Amino acid sequence: MRITEIREITRPISSPIRNAYIDFTKMTASLVAVVTDVMRDGKPVIGYGFNSNGRYGQGGLIRERFSARITEAPPATLLNDEGTNLDPDRVWAAMMTNEKPGGHGDRSVAVGTIDMAVWDATAKIAGKPLFRLLAERHGIQADPKVFVYAAGGYYYPGKDTAALRSEMRSYLDRGYTVVKMKIGGTSLAEDRARIEAVLAELDGKARLAVDANGRFNLETAIAYARMLAPYNLFWYEEAGDPLDYHLQSALAEFYPNPMATGENLFSHQDARNLLRYGGMRPDRDWLQFDCALSYGLCEFQRTLQVMRDMGWSWRRLIPHGGHQMSLMIAAGLGLGGNESYPDLFQPYGGFPDGIRVENGHVTLPELPGIGFEAKADLYSQMKDLAV
Repeated sequence: MRITEIREITRPISSPIRNAYIDFTKMTASLVAVVTDVMRDGKPVIGYGFNSNGRYGQGGLIRERFSARITEAPPATLLNDEGTNLDPDRVWAAMMTNEKPGGHGDRSVAVGTIDMAVWDATAKIAGKPLFRLLAERHGIQADPKVFVYAAGGYYYPGKDTAALRSEMRSYLDRGYTVVKMKIGGTSLAEDRARIEAVLAELDGKARLAVDANGRFNLETAIAYARMLAPYNLFWYEEAGDPLDYHLQSALAEFYPNPMATGENLFSHQDARNLLRYGGMRPDRDWLQFDCALSYGLCEFQRTLQVMRDMGWSWRRLIPHGGHQMSLMIAAGLGLGGNESYPDLFQPYGGFPDGIRVENGHVTLPELPGIGFEAKADLYSQMKDLAV
């Protein structure tokens, strides 16, 4: 048993949207296939992966460093002790050979993209959904029913509050009970008007979260905190720079309601520093680490251990990204749920075809691997890597 080849293509996921920090007009994503010599139904088992939105495609790093380290490694060193399947941790270790600690940057995205494909292949070889495989490895009960919230509310050219309200209404109509919108891309007064318009549209039928995408300094973050506090929001997300733990900690003194952050932290060491120094409160706040951006599921499990060691429930983690990999982890390891982009970053986000949101939850089907093959628009692109 061996990995015979790793293939990558870079695809555009461009959109005219913007948040408080960046626009997405030139955004790309890497799509990866990990090809094995294991045969199922007369075809080789292939695992697929891609990077989360908000970080560009990583084809250069994947081709120049990480894929070669896997394909050049002695095949037996990448297998489990029984030699019956891939060992994702050993594959991960091969990728990270000769890499210095720290300085995570884009390499964490490149590794996470390949890691997703390795886990997809591993679960397919085992003939199980990834969430079942993960639950068995951790000795816990899997739950295929997962909470999801709808992320949107971006700034578009010419988008007024009527259009914003219509967008949020569409999420309610599709079964979501929590929706999220962007703030920080205009003045505080204009954002207040946008928030109040959305709350009027929701009319108590769903909760609202807001996301500043790291835009604010401490003074502005506090000003927004004071404005937001009366609205009893689901959370106030990433007010300041993701590595400014002092800002996050100070903000907690002015904002008693739930806060959220973590999507732009890419290692278990960064997660540990956030929990040590960021003033995050395990009784109300939310963490948003995204395995696809942070070296993949192998590293993500180390992050989960950090959370447990520091007194945090895994239920307080709702990953960023809106992809099926995090859905699998949420179902298999009992996370608090997953982000969803109903109308954005397609075909990479969303659920297998036919899955509907019911009262803010989706129920995952019993498909081998991550289940990408059951999402037709996504698999039509993945098939380009299978030939």
